[in-house]
Amino acid sequence: MQAVLCNKYGLPEGLQLCEVAKPAPKRGEVLIKVHATTVSSADWRMSGLNVPQGFTLMMRLALGWHGPRQPILGTEFAGMVEAVGTDVRQFKVGDSVFGIKDAAMGCHAQYMCMSQDGALALKPANLSDAHAAALSFGGTTVLSFFRRGQLGRGDRLLINGASGAVGTAAIQLGNYFGAEVTAVCSTANLELVKSLGAAHVIDYTQQDFTKNGQAYDVIMDTAGNAPFARCDASLKEGGRLLMVLADLPSMLKMPWVALTRRKRLIAAPATGTAQDIRLLAELAQKERYMPVIDRSYPLHQIADAYRYVATGRKRGNVVISVKP
Repeated sequence: MQAVLCNKYGLPEGLQLCEVAKPAPKRGEVLIKVHATTVSSADWRMSGLNVPQGFTLMMRLALGWHGPRQPILGTEFAGMVEAVGTDVRQFKVGDSVFGIKDAAMGCHAQYMCMSQDGALALKPANLSDAHAAALSFGGTTVLSFFRRGQLGRGDRLLINGASGAVGTAAIQLGNYFGAEVTAVCSTANLELVKSLGAAHVIDYTQQDFTKNGQAYDVIMDTAGNAPFARCDASLKEGGRLLMVLADLPSMLKMPWVALTRRKRLIAAPATGTAQDIRLLAELAQKERYMPVIDRSYPLHQIADAYRYVATGRKRGNVVISVKP
């Protein structure tokens, strides 16, 4: 089968389309023929070791010194079950599925195996493979942070970096949970975030949300440029700052803020669960949540997709078509 390998950190030289052995499902696993996957911001950070300040050494030790130990990147996918291992009861051959593998990766390939108990669900019938593939990364990240941040009905939620995969998911899921959503983005993306349901929009090229005199119950920073020191005054008493892209200095402040202030900082990686995936599928089926697709590339042009994600200008998701 064909797979894209990342044997060394760096773009685009570290990516190679190669022939590798097709995997076989073990006990409790399903073999999935991948129809579509994505290049997320997490994939880009992994491929080039573009991690927040303070985490480079830690990530090299965890992921691989010169290149990823798992050379096939890619965290989310949509496809069809082609074979099942022993004791598989939840899925059958021919099922259309989607899901997320998080740190296990392996989705930038024509075939992959996954546990039936993982973050895997049947694909909603109203979604294309491309939209199903883009459903998970932004959605599970948002659900994880909203859960830890205890987002509730009536909360004033500000999303900094509202036009990316996580931001566009946060607008829609924030509305689902009953929050009043304010989206911060560039001029070019104002209409997009409005169309997704943002009640208020702030053009960061014209206005600094930390200086507008407004205070929020929850601030979600997906861009990594709104640390606590910058947005302290914009958080209400009891407010929560969700740091999706936090550097080490910001994370080290978490215990001190918890001890000295009636505000909370929430960070650490988000992981997708089977329950989260099923909820996203249900919401997509009801058209309450739909991933935004910016561009699509064939598998052999995946290096171009990584280059585009590296610009930081993508709107929503970048999809890779794997099926010929």
